[in-house]
Amino acid sequence: MLKMTKNILKITAILGCAAMTLSSCSKENPPLVYFPDMYFPVAYDPLMKAEDAYSKHENEIPAFVKNNGATGLGPIDGTVSQNPEGIADPAANTKMTPGQYNGGYDESKLITASPLDPANQAKDIERGKKLYNQTCAACHGVNGDGQGPIVESGAYSGVPKYADREITVGSVHYVLTNGRNSMGSYAGQLKPGDRWRVSLYVMNAFKGGTVAAAAPATAVAATPAEPAADATK
Repeated sequence: MLKMTKNILKITAILGCAAMTLSSCSKENPPLVYFPDMYFPVAYDPLMKAEDAYSKHENEIPAFVKNNGATGLGPIDGTVSQNPEGIADPAANTKMTPGQYNGGYDESKLITASPLDPANQAKDIERGKKLYNQTCAACHGVNGDGQGPIVESGAYSGVPKYADREITVGSVHYVLTNGRNSMGSYAGQLKPGDRWRVSLYVMNAFKGGTVAAAAPATAVAATPAEPAADATK
């Protein structure tokens, strides 16, 4: 009798282990896991009504209920908008080739006005001056002469004077966004609108206005090949 009981227990244990093994391999009934959201995330639209994928009850968080169930809340009163002008940079999905960069730079020289509201130009230039002194003057100098404290210290050289450059507000913005020669991009330090404000300030303070008093924009692009210059005449 005792031997039969032991055999029954062994058979029961074997069958139990087999059942657990087979059930854990089922795709329809995944095993229980700790924090299932981390293993089986459920995507949802933050501007739509939020629903708990693992429960049937309504979301009772007051902020969401007030917003008709949406989790994408509006800006809090008193916060600062990050892009009030609505100016956005094109998505940099691929790295530019040298030809693409140079082509874009040449095209930027044809831009002689910023997309900012002309009615606010005085304020924009004033803010551009502040940002320039904080971000650019260390190399370019407060007078735009390329003699900032870093250059004067001997740590860096070769920064040109704005007065000697054939630039427009568009080309200054292009360089701020993409960099040029030894200067890196400042897209991570300055917002799109602020890059235009710095460009306006540079043109206003060092070039006599938003349009540079220089040779036609295509002249620089045509330097390697003279026939290109004739095509614009």
